[in-house]
Amino acid sequence: MTARTIRSSLSANPLKPTLLNPCADCVVGPQPPSYTFKGYPVRGVFLKEMNSTSIAPGATVAAREYFASLQEVLARLDISVIDRMTEAIWENYENGRTLYVFGNGGSAALASHFACDIGKGTVAPQRKRLRTVALTDNVPLMTALANDLAYKDIFSEQLAGLAEKNDMAFAISGSGNSPNVVQGLEVARKIGLRTLVLTGFAGGLVKSLADLCLIVPSDDMQHIEDAHLCATHAIFRAVRQRMTQTHAG
Repeated sequence: MTARTIRSSLSANPLKPTLLNPCADCVVGPQPPSYTFKGYPVRGVFLKEMNSTSIAPGATVAAREYFASLQEVLARLDISVIDRMTEAIWENYENGRTLYVFGNGGSAALASHFACDIGKGTVAPQRKRLRTVALTDNVPLMTALANDLAYKDIFSEQLAGLAEKNDMAFAISGSGNSPNVVQGLEVARKIGLRTLVLTGFAGGLVKSLADLCLIVPSDDMQHIEDAHLCATHAIFRAVRQRMTQTHAG
């Protein structure tokens, strides 16, 4: 079949699948998950050899296993720390200060997500806004800093240029040992920022740099990230409620 024939067939009916090789067999069916992780480091924390192949008979049961284990982690979470973080962020807001959020990978995505929730979802009529900046959003600046200086400088350099004394840093690191998060917190403390941290495992290096630190009691990175999302959503909802109630009063 020529390229012209293929194009003609597709344009004639773009919704009808075209079999380019009529002699080929294509069988699509459910495949059992089989992923093996063998000791890949997570910034100083080596994962135990683990095979995630489930003995469950189907994907639905495998999902149930995941959510069941996640519920166990969330049940052991110290939610009082999350409430104290809400109080700290609200105090920061009332004092007219700025909240800076940062992290790597999935934590970078959450930093942007959290800043979006706060920036859009807490707006109330005739109320000043909670200034929130995700240091993960300026990709050109981050790549310039990483290329010209070092990757560990991408957050600390931004804080050095933007943050002022009594602002707040909100760092997210699953392992607690990411060099750029650690350095960002060190610079934040030198400037005079209050520091809040979400982490997991045993807390890592960031634990000692935090005024408030939520350590998810797990060594499963996915569960740690799930709990971090829940924590930021809980903070967002509490801040939004205060914005509405304060305005109503």
